[in-house]
Order: sequence, then structure tokens, then C-alpha cells
Amino acid sequence: MSKLPVALQLYTVRDQLAKDYVGTVEQVAKIGYRYVELAGRPLPEAELKALFKRLKLQVISGHEGMDNLQKDTDGLISFYRDLGAPYLTLPSLPGAVRESGDYVRVFAEMNRIGEKCHAKGLTFCYHNHDFEFKTRVGDQTLFDAIYSHTDPRYVQAQIDTYWVYFAGLDPAAVIRQYAGRCPLIHLKDMPKDFTTFARPARFAEVGEGQLDMQAIFAASEASGAKAYIVEQDLCDRPSLESAKLSFDNLHKWGKV
Repeated sequence: MSKLPVALQLYTVRDQLAKDYVGTVEQVAKIGYRYVELAGRPLPEAELKALFKRLKLQVISGHEGMDNLQKDTDGLISFYRDLGAPYLTLPSLPGAVRESGDYVRVFAEMNRIGEKCHAKGLTFCYHNHDFEFKTRVGDQTLFDAIYSHTDPRYVQAQIDTYWVYFAGLDPAAVIRQYAGRCPLIHLKDMPKDFTTFARPARFAEVGEGQLDMQAIFAASEASGAKAYIVEQDLCDRPSLESAKLSFDNLHKWGKV
């Protein structure tokens, strides 16, 4: 089987991006990443396109909040299509939706956005945290309700393996459960000495923690995943060093 693309979610190095966006993206490419996932659009589209083209980086997806997706659905679809990204991802449900519990309305809105993406050749994904597994919608978890109330043609899953594990579930089992519907797999790890599973959450570089990465790889590749995306919410060492250590471990395992 050919290797899956491995991207870096640029949120991982947001502290450095804020100081020098172009220079930091250059460092990401120097590490060896050939794919990135955007978290925000800090430069005009033409400048981003020129930067990624020069560095031979492919944008695989971008995280866009629900407000942006609702207000400018067509504009965002055009932006990501122009960058050559195959995916557009909602990173979480708005706090107001979680407070109101009006999930039926948001499921319909996800379908609407996803249908528009589908019509233009993009795949719309939802990125989970842990709350989706702890919130009930009728007799289902919110996570399961999202995918039972949306059309698989229009709404796919970006499985964040850390938050699945943080919620007390087996990431590989969840990936297998949603085989064919989870094209994007967020890889992140949890420190081996973190046992409370309580907030504030702690994070480790991929391969330096307690998640069973080999089981995640096996489940992902058997379930039709299309790409891995490295993300680390908080880094104990300089963020570019963390991004490199995750990349080096993936290279050691033959994933890049």
C-alpha cells in the first residue's frame, strides 16, 4: 500500500507563525512536511498560493469556524479550491450550540455546507474533541448523532485520535466503526505520565506518548483513510522542534 500523505496542522506552530509566517512555513517544509492544514488565513490568497507553490507544499485542508462557514460558504469553497485543497473542515461546534442543545439545526447546516462543498469537488469534514463522546442526543452520543443525522456524501469525519482517547475510548475502534467515513486522521499523543485524563490536558509529540500509534495506523489504513495530520495543541519544547520530532518518528515508522 502506498504511503498516506502526512500533513502538519499549522496550529501546532502558531506561536512562531505569529512572529514570522513565511519563515515558519519555510521551516515546516525544511523539516520534510509536504502537506499542511491551515488554521486561519493570515495572508492574501495570492501570497499563500505563491508561498506554498515555492515550497512545494500542498494544502490538504483548512479549519474554518461555523460563523465563517455560514457567512461565506461560497467564498471559502472558492478559496480552498484555488489552493488545491481537497478538504474543508469544521474544527468544533460553536459554544452557543452546545449551550442551547439545538443540534438538529446544526446538523442541517452541516449538510447544507457539505452539499455545497461536494458540488464543487471538496469534502467537508468535522473535527471532534472529547465533548462529542460525553454529550447525549437522545439515545446516542453527540458524535454518533452527527454522522447518523448527516449525509455521508456531504459530511465526513476528521478523527482526532487524542480527544477520542481522552474521552475514554479506543481511537482505533472508533476509526474502524466509521470505516469509509473518516478520510482525515489527526495524530497527536498524550504524555506517558499523564494519567488523570482531566483538564488542563497535556500533549506529547507523536510517538513519544501513550497512544497506540501502530493500532491507529492499521485501523486508519484498513478503513480508507486518505491522510494523516500531525497536530499538537501545546508543546513543552519549542513548537518547531515538536513538529520535527513527530515527523522524525513517523519517518522512523516508514509513514513519511
